[in-house]
Amino acid sequence: MTRTARLARFVTLSVALGISAAGAQNLAAYTALASSLEGAVQARATSAQAALTRLDAAGQALEQLAPTLRNQQIVSGLKDALGASRAALARTPAELEAQVLLARGLMRKALYDQSLVVLAGTPANADAQLRVLAREFGLTGAAAQALTQDARGGHLERAAWRLQRAAAQKVSAALQTTQAQQSTGSYVNLARATSWFTVVQDASGVGTLRLSQFGDALRQLTAGDTAALSASLVTLRAGTQAFTQALATPPAVAGTPATPPPSGSATAAQKPPVTPSPPAATSGRAAPSAAPATGSAVAGAPAVYAALGRALSATSHADGAAARAALQDAAAQLARVGTPLRDTAEFQHLQRALNGVQDRRALRPSDVQALIGGLANAERAAAGERVSALDGASMGTAGWFSGWLRVLIFTLLAAAVAVPLYLLNLAFGGRNTFWRAIMAGLSLLLLPLVLEGLFGLLGALGDLFGGGLLASFTNLTLTQGAYALPIWTLLAAGALGLLAFGFRGLCQQFGLLGDQSGSQSNPMQHTVIDWDEDL
Repeated sequence: MTRTARLARFVTLSVALGISAAGAQNLAAYTALASSLEGAVQARATSAQAALTRLDAAGQALEQLAPTLRNQQIVSGLKDALGASRAALARTPAELEAQVLLARGLMRKALYDQSLVVLAGTPANADAQLRVLAREFGLTGAAAQALTQDARGGHLERAAWRLQRAAAQKVSAALQTTQAQQSTGSYVNLARATSWFTVVQDASGVGTLRLSQFGDALRQLTAGDTAALSASLVTLRAGTQAFTQALATPPAVAGTPATPPPSGSATAAQKPPVTPSPPAATSGRAAPSAAPATGSAVAGAPAVYAALGRALSATSHADGAAARAALQDAAAQLARVGTPLRDTAEFQHLQRALNGVQDRRALRPSDVQALIGGLANAERAAAGERVSALDGASMGTAGWFSGWLRVLIFTLLAAAVAVPLYLLNLAFGGRNTFWRAIMAGLSLLLLPLVLEGLFGLLGALGDLFGGGLLASFTNLTLTQGAYALPIWTLLAAGALGLLAFGFRGLCQQFGLLGDQSGSQSNPMQHTVIDWDEDL
């Protein structure tokens, strides 16, 4: 067999294997990945830890989905987007949403390409594929039914046209709500437009519109170049309008079901899809306040954020060993960052703090949060922006008030709680209902301090001796995570209610509230109490 024949046979086999893999796309893993990513965006508004848990689930779903995706460029892009999403947890919810939007665009691109291949082969057995397609592209009712009819009838040109039109409409809607200014809304809307254009970037009707133009607009937004951004938006809107007009008329129905897939389908392998670059990080109203769009100031910083995010997750459920390993990784990643980030004084402070915390026992989430704030300060300083004094103070405080010092101080304070409660009971006794209510209210107010001292000590001992069960007692403190805030709120509400009841009753007995004349006319109305005998 000649070399040319062997090469032809290899290419034929590669194409056949690619089509087979496309047909075997794991729709269950796809759905799980989509659900986890969107759940992370929703959870980030209330808890970064809950969002990280959803991103971990997304990573597991991606591992199951990746082997069934034909285009490995898309797989690589999804992994990058997931890593960027982890790094965005330490910044703002808008940044996480933008990263997830880009990942969802790549997912829909893979689904669009491979589904057309499946429909070209066995349209009658693609009900599950069609349901996922309709859901992902927002087609419901008559539109979803029309897609199903075209696909089952083998009219792939019309099926692709319906999907492209839905995507183009979403691109247009997102661009219309994007303003030429630095704001969270513009950042997210521009990322959404980029996400949907990713799906149809290879369609025949896109004309001169390119995905790189969306990336340029994102960089202009984060850099604060509103003049260039305004011009880019005009170009993008005009291109999208032309694309939408090109999709106004449906293609003619093909005569046979063997119509080849349209441009942009999985069989058009000559031009692989371009994966969008993650948008630059933004923070608050001013997009570049967290990190500039380009330049060496952020070189390597996302990897440090990702490692610190893993450390934060580990400390949030009292896994000291995993937290220290993640902090060591963060220190290694920090050593690789370039200038001008490493030339700032804040970088030196962060490096010293990170080196000092790597082997520390009894780590708590606040220790890692302070390091994340220190890294954000270093980025701001490298970008020539004003650093946060609060973040600097937090990192400095965490450098000395943490570990065993924190544990011992809270243990002593927890033990000292018994002293005022004992003296209060000794002075006023416990026979009066109102004093008992006051005693109970004070006990509830001081209970978080007791829990911090007792369970913080047990957890620290567990971390020291490697006792997993003992270390988990740290999770019973009320400063460990957001899950404890409702409990603390209930304790505080109960304490305030008991104290108000007790002090009101005492005021009534003193004649300061209620009918004072009635109290004076009937001095035996109230029972004699043990604490006023010497008055």
